[in-house]
Amino acid sequence: MPLTRRQMYRRRRITVFSTLTVFLAGLAYVLATTLAPIPVTAAVLTQPAALTQPATQPAWPGFGATAVGAVGFPGVLASTGEQNAVPIASITKMVTTLVILEAKPLAADEAGPEISFTDADVGYYYDALAEDGSVAPVVSGMVLTEREALTAMLLPSANNYSHSLAIWAYGSMDAYLAAATAWLQAQGLIGTVVVDSSGLSPGSVSTPADLVELGKLVLADPVVSSIVALPSAELPTIGTINNTNKLLGQHGVDGIKTGTTDEAGACLLFSTDFMVGEQTITLVGVMLGGDTHPALNDAIAAVIESVKPGFHEVPLTAAGVSYGSYTTMWGTEVDAVTAEAASALVWSDTSITGTAVVRDVQLAEDGDTVGSVDFAVGDGTVSVPLVLDSSVSDPGPMWRLGHPGELIG
Repeated sequence: MPLTRRQMYRRRRITVFSTLTVFLAGLAYVLATTLAPIPVTAAVLTQPAALTQPATQPAWPGFGATAVGAVGFPGVLASTGEQNAVPIASITKMVTTLVILEAKPLAADEAGPEISFTDADVGYYYDALAEDGSVAPVVSGMVLTEREALTAMLLPSANNYSHSLAIWAYGSMDAYLAAATAWLQAQGLIGTVVVDSSGLSPGSVSTPADLVELGKLVLADPVVSSIVALPSAELPTIGTINNTNKLLGQHGVDGIKTGTTDEAGACLLFSTDFMVGEQTITLVGVMLGGDTHPALNDAIAAVIESVKPGFHEVPLTAAGVSYGSYTTMWGTEVDAVTAEAASALVWSDTSITGTAVVRDVQLAEDGDTVGSVDFAVGDGTVSVPLVLDSSVSDPGPMWRLGHPGELIG
């Protein structure tokens, strides 16, 4: 039976709408798959292995107390003997010097103001002689620059100059001692007490740990560090003075201060420089309670030579090492690699552990930073960026059209 005009019109309309529906559905599918965001890709991580070094056993003396540290390394690296506060003799003059420079600062190459010495200073000279303390000559009316006066105090360890300079800088010994106490507290040297400017009194005491930190403060001051490194000096009126530190120039020793009293024994706050790889290590140490300075110096030399091999330049990673790999749903494989090499300077068996962390990626370019590998080196951290070794590009329309579940689902 032939279709009526109405039936034919209805059938055409159904066909048109069906075709349009299919077209629109197809268009929606194409748009959905081609415009859908790329799914993120997580990395499979490879964590760095822990790095270990052999423990160092310094050649400790059989007397007194010793501690060693190094500039740039926190605290004391190793110690032996009782570490409580004990008399420190003329090492006290390092506190005196730094506190004087708080009141009367000098630039690295500056001579400083002129100081006129008086009959009172001559009196301090005779007072120090009466106490059987070390002295340097002084004449009423003579004039020295501040740098020269500090040199006169430090090289021959002159007790009279420590007294003269403390009063010159602060007006009285009581005012100086108050300033010294405040300075020690501000520096965190809570185990150190000074009751005089010279260290002749057994009441001027410190701990080995504090003295290591004091040595670091001395080396950070270009004026003081340059003076204590002098084997001798020629001063106006006084003439030639020699450094009491007979270890200077041996085993790299370039400072810092001797000390000797009956209560303290023979003492030396010392420093020495040496190379580890391409880096300079500045070792700071103190040895207290020796019988004689020659025996003390031999013991310090043995400590220095035994401590040197304990510093290691440890490679942490090379450049281009993979710590994470990405494999996308469409088969692209890229790695997260180190952007640069890294190493760490460590002492003895300092622990080294590493952790790699990266983010998920969608689209990314070759060289994009995606994370880091962080090495915990003792109390510090060395962080190395991780970058992609190639790009993560769009998979293209063919893959998109064929994987709607991954894109839309």
